[in-house]
Amino acid sequence: MNKRALRDIIEEGENINVEFKLKFSSPEKIAKEMMAFANTGGGVIIFGVDDDKHIVGVESEKTESELIRQAANGLCEPPLEYKEEFINLDDCELVVITIPESRLKPHRFQDYEKTFDINKAVVYVRVNDKSVQASKEMIRVMRASSSGAALKKYTIGEIEKSVFNHLEKNEFITVTQLTQIANISYRRASRTLVKLIRAGLLIIHTQPNSEDRFSAV
Repeated sequence: MNKRALRDIIEEGENINVEFKLKFSSPEKIAKEMMAFANTGGGVIIFGVDDDKHIVGVESEKTESELIRQAANGLCEPPLEYKEEFINLDDCELVVITIPESRLKPHRFQDYEKTFDINKAVVYVRVNDKSVQASKEMIRVMRASSSGAALKKYTIGEIEKSVFNHLEKNEFITVTQLTQIANISYRRASRTLVKLIRAGLLIIHTQPNSEDRFSAV
């Protein structure tokens, strides 16, 4: 990345693809941010810039580099791909980490489980300018997308019809609402909405502090 491109990114501020870090806090916190980018659409973390876009630089490139490696390879499962650059801007040394969208998502915090356990896995995704924990529905969508498994012979039944009847009058539906509308278990409601996403009929909207919402395409 050249200096002009980096300066433009800083001027635009934090967003779904950009995160500023004044300094390195802990490998766990950086792993969360890197994981969220890999599980969403990719992004850039710039160390040495505060939330107000003020460039201050980092104290030690070597220390930052080692902690980033630890976060990506030791705390994330599977390990994350990333590109690391050291750029001098306004006489300040910045560490720029570029994380591509992963083909192996969902990445989770290392839990040393032999297989992916959706009830234990801690997974983060990017929503606006924040990294938030993914719901089970979002995790299922990511796993289905990464596996490339096609949805075969999926038919619209009474439960699915109740979803679209609700969406004719409302912009969104949640898993909890579907359990009440269709009088079914939370697990069944969740799987129904995920299947509708896989069929290309719904879109999931992750909410930072509340239940995920689903809308028609």
